[in-house]
Amino acid sequence: MDFLGFVGTVSALIIIYFILAVKIVPQAEKWVIERLGKYHRTLDAGINFIVPFVDQRRSHYSTQEQIIDVPRQAVITKDNVSIQIDAVVFIRINDAKQATYEIQDLKVAIAQLAQTTLRAEIGRMELDETLSSRADLNASLLTALDLASSTWGAKVTRVEVADISVPEAVQRAMELQMEAERRRRATETEAEGDKNALIMQAEGERQQAFKQAEAVERMADAQKYEKEQLALGEQKAMEVINQAMASNGSAAEFLLAKDRIAAFSELAGSDSANKIVVPVETSEMVGSLVALTGLLNQNGSSVK
Repeated sequence: MDFLGFVGTVSALIIIYFILAVKIVPQAEKWVIERLGKYHRTLDAGINFIVPFVDQRRSHYSTQEQIIDVPRQAVITKDNVSIQIDAVVFIRINDAKQATYEIQDLKVAIAQLAQTTLRAEIGRMELDETLSSRADLNASLLTALDLASSTWGAKVTRVEVADISVPEAVQRAMELQMEAERRRRATETEAEGDKNALIMQAEGERQQAFKQAEAVERMADAQKYEKEQLALGEQKAMEVINQAMASNGSAAEFLLAKDRIAAFSELAGSDSANKIVVPVETSEMVGSLVALTGLLNQNGSSVK
């Protein structure tokens, strides 16, 4: 019985030892193990073995991205305006050993560092720049915090300014300023529109005058061309008459008789009741008719 009791006791002790020696670390966690009060190693996710009563877990950290809320604080801008501001910092633990031994309380330290950095950054910026350049402010905070926390085993991934509150009096003054700015822009826009309208109207009138001048020029060119063509036609007609008169002495009498006959025909066809047709030079008219008949006979003979 004593032997069985001894075996059972030893077995129980071995089981307890293995239970204490086996450590299962959850996913996305790191455990810092000390042996006899001194850093020994860092346990990663999964099953790990330690020496019971000799090795002790000092701390454990999550490797997931963590959020640190920076408390709201009053800061003064470059143009001496007091505002309330708060922020949110996102960090990720890269080295559990440094996070354990390089800083006493990592989250509190980063929050305090964020507050002091916010005061320093806001103190270099005017109020309008602070409200309109939030992205630049976030980038400056990220650079400063990441540089300071690099020795603490943490990586600052993002910094976001959550809210900026200004005093009510300053808010009213800003609203009045924005309203005045909007009115100024509206006036400038209206003036710009009027100026553009005048420019367009002047341009239209100039184009219209140009078109009218171009039309007058083309009309003058057309009239000039018409007169030139009429003069050219008359010149050619005169040349033909001169040639006819040079070749036939009766051609002049033929033309004169033709014009006289046309004149008398027009006069005879008139509707006026008070008209008397008196041939003054009857003999010359008869001579003209004779010359006309002879010329026609001559032309007929030449045709044959």
